[in-house]
Amino acid sequence: MDADTKKILIIDDSRFFREQMRQSLESSGYTVIATDSGEEGLGLVAMEKPDLVLLDVVMPDIDGFEVCRILRESDSNNLMPIIMLTSKDDQDDKLRGLELGADDYITKPFDERELLSRIRNTLRRISRNRAANPLTGLAGNIEIQREIDSRIASGKPFATIYVDLDNFKAFNDVYGFASGDLAIKMTADVLVRQTRLFGNKDDFIGHIGGDDFVIVTTPDKAADICKNCIAQFDEKIRELFSAEDVKRGYISTENRKGQIETYPITSISMGIATNEIRQFKNHLEVSTVASELKKY
Repeated sequence: MDADTKKILIIDDSRFFREQMRQSLESSGYTVIATDSGEEGLGLVAMEKPDLVLLDVVMPDIDGFEVCRILRESDSNNLMPIIMLTSKDDQDDKLRGLELGADDYITKPFDERELLSRIRNTLRRISRNRAANPLTGLAGNIEIQREIDSRIASGKPFATIYVDLDNFKAFNDVYGFASGDLAIKMTADVLVRQTRLFGNKDDFIGHIGGDDFVIVTTPDKAADICKNCIAQFDEKIRELFSAEDVKRGYISTENRKGQIETYPITSISMGIATNEIRQFKNHLEVSTVASELKKY
């Protein structure tokens, strides 16, 4: 993470601590904005869109707890990290701040290395959260592409498993989007659990979006992962269908032409692309091959 691309807002009524933090942050490459007022800090958040806020608890106009509460009320600030500052080593203060949505806490006086480390770790964690799929919490497209390109660059054997659900749209149409979300979460749980059981410790699971997933493993583990994912999915998915539909073995819904059409119980398809026989230049080539195999 390049510090010089990150903007930090300091809201602290102590000139001494503001300048101390400013010097530490600017010497580490961060862009710094500072104010001694909670009210002005709220305005700067809206105007400057900082990447992180250092927020003092005790201030003369609006205290840090109230500033934190106001910021977290807005959806646009939900992922903006807030680290609260206090000169009191008070557990109740810490708990109150965390309950209001603060990401971390630093007690004054602080060690410069601790300050920089907490900022760096918080920004890294938030960056990962933003890249993750909000429904499943699994890594999203950017991390998926990075993982596959990294495997290609290493030159070591790897296998990419592309996953999607069959007849998922029909399931959504019949049971609704809330049930569809449950099916997606269930699928993610199955993939993660079976990959951990039958794969390697450093295997990767990502969520492309919708009902599309990716697993990156090694060629010797891929078939076992797929076999066990399919078996577990076939068992779990029936819990999301009505007993009548499970007994019939299909669901009925209108197609795009307005005609009633039947669809089998939702199943899972998995296609495996490896670099054992052919070499890939980038993640796009892997995606193309695995998608074709999955369709087949």
